[in-house]
Amino acid sequence: MTVLAVVPARFGSTRFPGKPLANIAGRPMIERVWRHTVAADGIDRAVVATDDERIANAVRDFGGEAVMTPGSCRNGTERALAALDALGGNAEIVINVQGDAVLTPPWVIGAVPVAMKADKEIAMATPAVKMPPETEAKFREAKAAGEIGGTTVVFDRSMNALYFSKTVIPFQRNPEAGTPTWQHIGLYGYRAETLRRLVALDPTPLEQAESLEQLRALENGIPIKVVAVDYRGRSAWSVDAPSDVTEVEAIIAREGELVP
Repeated sequence: MTVLAVVPARFGSTRFPGKPLANIAGRPMIERVWRHTVAADGIDRAVVATDDERIANAVRDFGGEAVMTPGSCRNGTERALAALDALGGNAEIVINVQGDAVLTPPWVIGAVPVAMKADKEIAMATPAVKMPPETEAKFREAKAAGEIGGTTVVFDRSMNALYFSKTVIPFQRNPEAGTPTWQHIGLYGYRAETLRRLVALDPTPLEQAESLEQLRALENGIPIKVVAVDYRGRSAWSVDAPSDVTEVEAIIAREGELVP
């Protein structure tokens, strides 16, 4: 069962142009994400999918594999499919790894292909981590202050996603019940046929309301298996703006490199 990991990377970020090439503690961000992906279990091949030769050249310079994809790709999902097709369309599972998830550990990335290899009934999968109380409190404070970053998820007893939201779900009317809040990790695994089906579908109302692509799958009856993961004491942070680079570098200095 062949697993292709695709790291979509575009140069023209509105808030942070050239973000994939941002220097983080001596290395381009895209190199860090690629190295974490290569080190993950269950990955047979890892590529960076881009429409910019500057990114492609940087990837080749550090020994990675880059695939050129059309500039017309509207999102990472479409770019992942374009990469799959550019490489011959032979992979059975495609893992879409966000190019700005610079602190996502290899064991979190690998949890998705491992789960999909173990259960052939999984059409689509994504990881989530249970928030410790102190993290959840900070998360809620940030949301109350108007931040839109970060997504939570609720799922049924079989770990199938019920809903994803930019708000904090579930609403804790009875916090004494001890119901945890799960933070969604923006990484997806698809069977190749599921990826093709998803890209062919039109955007859906909830997807457009929340600006969350995964809701298109749920609204069209495509189940998403939630894979519970543990960061093992590591901090999670993504790079959305230049100011995030300093925070990520501080975390790396404090906690060490994920991959030597």
